[in-house]
Amino acid sequence: MPSDVGRRTDTDFARLASYARHLNADVVALEEIDGPQVAARVFPPERYQLILTPDAIVQRTGIAVRRGIGVTVNAELSALNTYGNDAPHPLRGGLDVTLTEGRARLRVLVVHLKTGCWDQPLSQRAHSCPTLLQQFRIIDDWALERQDEGEAFAILGDFNRRLTEHDPMMAMLDADAPMMLTTAGYASPCWGGEYFIDHILLGNAARTWLEPSSLRVMIYRESPDIRSALSDHCPVSVRLDLPV
Repeated sequence: MPSDVGRRTDTDFARLASYARHLNADVVALEEIDGPQVAARVFPPERYQLILTPDAIVQRTGIAVRRGIGVTVNAELSALNTYGNDAPHPLRGGLDVTLTEGRARLRVLVVHLKTGCWDQPLSQRAHSCPTLLQQFRIIDDWALERQDEGEAFAILGDFNRRLTEHDPMMAMLDADAPMMLTTAGYASPCWGGEYFIDHILLGNAARTWLEPSSLRVMIYRESPDIRSALSDHCPVSVRLDLPV
């Protein structure tokens, strides 16, 4: 592993697995995962189906889906790696899956976007903004396809952007394929309080499935001194009431 990637101990994994059990989620987007064996230490395979992107990098995106929910893996949104696979530090592709339960179908895109352009204007040429804007345009194209096909969809993960309903990145997405930003109007209590950069966006029929006031952020009991051993992100969740 790269020298800047910390190694977790058995105790660290046990803590994370305990939080995952308490979260008790049907679907969990995963970021910076070093392979299925590592994910299985937190989300046991007898309970969860684990899918990761095929990216040839250490820290990949993935998803854990409770067994009993149908999962179809679609082609990776590899275009999000705008640097290309031969770059010294390639970007992550997007994991694209379709979930089915009963009559309900939900298309899900899990993303981990370029860091460094948290709230700067789109005209900013520094702070990674041109790259992030390019990635948002790729997501916009993906959402337009879902709009044309009439698919309920969700886009979730680490956007590395402090999205609000008035942010120009969000406005661009919403103009082409209307979406609900479930974190809009809230701040995150994670590690003492911060702006959201992890978001859940809902489109098409999925916007009507959101249970009101269901946004939750799971915070850690441990001292901030060990945040690198747990995660610098806190789980963000909503509840969806799917049609039966």
